[in-house]
Amino acid sequence: MELGSIVLGVIAGLIAGAALGYTLYRYRHQQQGLHARAEAERLLDEAQTKARELELKGHDEAIRTRDEAEKEAARRRADLQREEERLARKREQLDEKLEKTEQRERRLNQRQSQLDKQTNDLAKLEQQRTAEMARIAQMTVEEAHRELLVAVEKTARDDMARVIRQVEAEIKEEADRRAREIVTLAIQRIAAEAGGDIAVSVVPLPNDEMKGRIIGRSGRNIRAIEKATGVDIVVDDTPEAVTLSSFDPVRREVARVTLTNLIQDGRIHPARIEKLVEDARAEVDRVIKEEGERATIEAGVPGLHPEVQKMLGRLKFRTSYGQNQLYHAIETARLAGIMAAELGADVKICKAGGLLHDLGKAMDHEVEGSHALIGADFAKRHGVDLRVVNCMASHHHEVEAESLEAVIVEAADAISGSRPGARRESIELYLKRVKDLEDIASSFEGVAQSYAIQAGREIRIIVRPEDIDDLASLQLSKNIARKIEETMQYPGQIKVTVIRETRAVDYAK
Repeated sequence: MELGSIVLGVIAGLIAGAALGYTLYRYRHQQQGLHARAEAERLLDEAQTKARELELKGHDEAIRTRDEAEKEAARRRADLQREEERLARKREQLDEKLEKTEQRERRLNQRQSQLDKQTNDLAKLEQQRTAEMARIAQMTVEEAHRELLVAVEKTARDDMARVIRQVEAEIKEEADRRAREIVTLAIQRIAAEAGGDIAVSVVPLPNDEMKGRIIGRSGRNIRAIEKATGVDIVVDDTPEAVTLSSFDPVRREVARVTLTNLIQDGRIHPARIEKLVEDARAEVDRVIKEEGERATIEAGVPGLHPEVQKMLGRLKFRTSYGQNQLYHAIETARLAGIMAAELGADVKICKAGGLLHDLGKAMDHEVEGSHALIGADFAKRHGVDLRVVNCMASHHHEVEAESLEAVIVEAADAISGSRPGARRESIELYLKRVKDLEDIASSFEGVAQSYAIQAGREIRIIVRPEDIDDLASLQLSKNIARKIEETMQYPGQIKVTVIRETRAVDYAK
């Protein structure tokens, strides 16, 4: 009984709890619904507010855009109106100019008609005058024209010669002044040795008995030396000396070193000679290489091909009119560099051109042709700059100079070769050169006399005034200078002076 009451009580409590929980659930659900509706109404109000704001903003923007469009349209209408007014003014001005042009054209036509009439009248008068002059002078018109042309030509030639002399004098004076400044500056900054061997080398001997040992039994030693070196050995009456003769300076140097070593060693026989010749060749090759490298460093021309440096070093043993060619090349490079700096030219090209300009002289005894072209071809094959190649090829005018640098190199070469003490020549060569100069000058028509003066550095030509006029004198000096350049070899430069004078002589009796 009590157990049933307890069960009923529990069931009643469960039912009451469930009813209370359901009631609480419904209440909470109702509260959440009310909160959601309130939130939705708030969001709706905010959306409506923003929509009204955007509508107002869009309306304002539309009003502003319309105002700007109206202003732009008004501005364009004003611009169009101003453009129409300007075009109207231009049209009026063009109409006025066209009218003035037509008036001017009518006046010109009238004047042209008058000029045509006057020209016809003048032509008739000229015909009458010509006929009257022909009647008075008893000459035809063609004869009168010829006489007039001869007179005018003579006057024009005299005036031309006078103007040419005046212009040449002014140009020469200014060029001489500037050239003296540049050359003086270059020479002041350069000092080089002068003179050297020409085509022979002299080897001193300790005594005259050594000559017999050099010759050897039946001449076997001297023949062995000459065969191994390719050099002629001259044993004459010169005391305590023998002479080595060869146009190849490297061979001559090898022979000199060999003979010197043989004399010092004392053992002179064919087998020993061959060994010492090989040693001398190796020593000379080493000297050539060192001298080529030293020359490039002294001249400031780095980066040359090793073969070019080696060929340059061979100039150590080559001379021209007594001037050592390697020293001459270095001196020319320095002079060219200084002058290039003064004239605003490329200093590197000038230095390289000056250093290599006589490179062909190191091989001209092996290759046929001009040393300038030989050296230029060799340098070109070994990657030397083409501007430098042109400087080398053009310094004796075998080809045309293509740049200012080529002219500077030519001038530097002339300065180095013609400075006092730089070169010398034998009396036989000097006399032959002087005679050739006079013969070349005398070979031209109209030359009366020619004299080589200033040790062959100037040739003076006296012409017959009845055969050569002033203008022809100028041309004659250029032709003689050109022929000298083409047919002669000489150090420095030669001045050509043409003298024309007319002497009037009479006697009072």
